[in-house]
Amino acid sequence: MIQKQKGTIDIYGDIAKKWKYIDSVVDMVMEKYNYGYIRTPIFEDFSLFHRGIGDSTDIVSKETYDFLDKGGRRIALRPEGTACVVRAYLENKMYGDAVQPKKFYYNGTMYRYERPQSGRDREFTQFGAEVLGSDDPISDAEVISLAISIFKMLGLKDLKVRLNTLGDKESRDKYREVLVNHFKPHIDEFCDDCKERINKNPLRILDCKVDNENKLMKSAPKTIDYLNDESRERFEKVQEYLDVLGVDYEVDPTIVRGLDYYNHTVFEIEDTNPNMGLNRVILGGGRYNGLAEQLDGIPTPGVGWASGAGRVVDALEAEGVELPIDDGIDMFFLYVNEDEKKNALYYAKELREAGFSVDTEFNGKSLKSQFKKADRLNARFVSVLNSEDLNNHEIKIKNNKTKEEEIISLDAIIYYLDEQLNSMEDEDLDECDCGHHGEDHECKCGKDCKCSHKE
Repeated sequence: MIQKQKGTIDIYGDIAKKWKYIDSVVDMVMEKYNYGYIRTPIFEDFSLFHRGIGDSTDIVSKETYDFLDKGGRRIALRPEGTACVVRAYLENKMYGDAVQPKKFYYNGTMYRYERPQSGRDREFTQFGAEVLGSDDPISDAEVISLAISIFKMLGLKDLKVRLNTLGDKESRDKYREVLVNHFKPHIDEFCDDCKERINKNPLRILDCKVDNENKLMKSAPKTIDYLNDESRERFEKVQEYLDVLGVDYEVDPTIVRGLDYYNHTVFEIEDTNPNMGLNRVILGGGRYNGLAEQLDGIPTPGVGWASGAGRVVDALEAEGVELPIDDGIDMFFLYVNEDEKKNALYYAKELREAGFSVDTEFNGKSLKSQFKKADRLNARFVSVLNSEDLNNHEIKIKNNKTKEEEIISLDAIIYYLDEQLNSMEDEDLDECDCGHHGEDHECKCGKDCKCSHKE
């Protein structure tokens, strides 16, 4: 039997519903922040990532899925989204639009050829946000606030924002020099990758997962100690704006991020719940002034972040968050004979077109089996179609919760269902989590319900 490729997953059933719900929250919050959706190709010219991300990164040097197509062009599956968005911005001359900056968000699959492990797959889904055309620190603060808004809307609480700055080119060059002097005398103690990084990009040593416990890591100089006045003032502004937005954060000089295009602000958001284990980072990002120029474009400041949807699902499970996912359907039609079957098919279509979720039997099972199927589908209403009712242009509908039945005209079925479902929603809003209605009772649900009298 053919099986899925190593490092990929099938997403279906209840997990798929979680992913879809996350997508809906991302769409909703992005719209509130006035970020427009952008979709870029899954494959790009390899040089986009070679020049944009940097050939000293593991992503480009080891993990990129690249190949020669039939025309002899070197193609790569996208390993991240930022370089693609910047390429699209430049190629489509969006810098000429009257409204600037341009604020984008994306949501799609990425590919990295790495050893599959918990929280890391070869095919994975990222959603991210990018702001192109603004060098103001207010943009840095807003994208972080945007991310926190999404996670809080999903119900995550154990969040920590870890913030740092790499400074401008002058500050980075000064820091690079002291970092080389710190590590070079003992570089033989480090992994082979770090031995190459010491000359290509020494900041990447700080991001090494192999040597992260080496004592030289803990005593390494900090970026914030080598900032020039302009970079320091800029970082202070970012923090001021985060304070205005009510975003809690922790300045962490060890945050450097793994991509070469970052400068100035860099940050990570982690879920600190103990159930997350070691893979606590659920989002990372920063400012990337200079990336557009590396791609032969006009100077364009940018800032953004990306989050792995799989990591977010892990965080929701770690915190025990129950998403308000509707796992039921509005109506299930049951039938016995061929004529009733045709009517079930017809009225299911009519109700679907009116906006209801409806299903019926497709395997010719017995009525008993059909009732079981309706229960498994959490159908709110069921109807056993029978020829006598249909001949009278009537239909019997049963509320699957109260078990009450009513016979109504077929012409009124849409209005009836709409009214009944709206009534159900109102009852759900008034009902306490412990199952009681109204205000005057002793609540024992232990949750943040609407009851005025709690235990």
